[in-house]
Amino acid sequence: MKFQSKIILFLLCVLFFGFKIEKKKVAKKTSILVFSLTKGYHHASIADGIIAIQKLGVENRFTVDTTTDVKLFTPENLKKYKALVFLSPTGSNVFNDEQKAALKQYINNGGGFVGIHAATDCNYEWEWYGKMVGGFFDSHPKVQDAKLNIIESKNKIVKGLPQPWPHKDEWYNFKSFNTSVNVLIKVDETSYKGGAMKNDHPISWYHNFEGGKVFYTALGHTKECYTEPLFLQHLLAGMKWAMK
Repeated sequence: MKFQSKIILFLLCVLFFGFKIEKKKVAKKTSILVFSLTKGYHHASIADGIIAIQKLGVENRFTVDTTTDVKLFTPENLKKYKALVFLSPTGSNVFNDEQKAALKQYINNGGGFVGIHAATDCNYEWEWYGKMVGGFFDSHPKVQDAKLNIIESKNKIVKGLPQPWPHKDEWYNFKSFNTSVNVLIKVDETSYKGGAMKNDHPISWYHNFEGGKVFYTALGHTKECYTEPLFLQHLLAGMKWAMK
């Protein structure tokens, strides 16, 4: 009986501690927050982008929370996330002073930031945000095909992309561009109409900024982007870099 009791006790310990270890693994699973509030133009592709990022999360074992609520931008809440993904938010004065301080603190504490398309079309009044995201939207021509040139061809964020990469999108021209960023991709202005950056036209970049990691891609205007394997490959690689 004593031997049987020891066996039962051993099995109970295995179950108990095994359960605790499994809970710990779940708790450590990487989480990101997708923010897509629009106070200006609303991109119809936002819904498609959320679905695509959620699918990438399932396939790559990270949790995806989504919100349009600026009240979630508190130090306590943001520290739960490995990266913040700004999916085409628009408008000025998106955040109040406390929320701005929370975002800045998050970056300063080593947080990751991913900006998609209109992430450069918001917070115009906030100089720090412009430097962090890399610049502000200035103008764009109509959606059309163009050729993309891969600049850092050995970088994992663009690994496997064709050179050149033909792609159809809305090609942002930028102002207040932060020249200290590391440019990954440029769009060839001779391949489309409406470029306004003298054919030195960054379209995706990354940098380490005040303690945090920032990745931005101006691609992602159309719904079709979020089912295009090459764009999703590029986006996932940028998110993974920002989450490390």
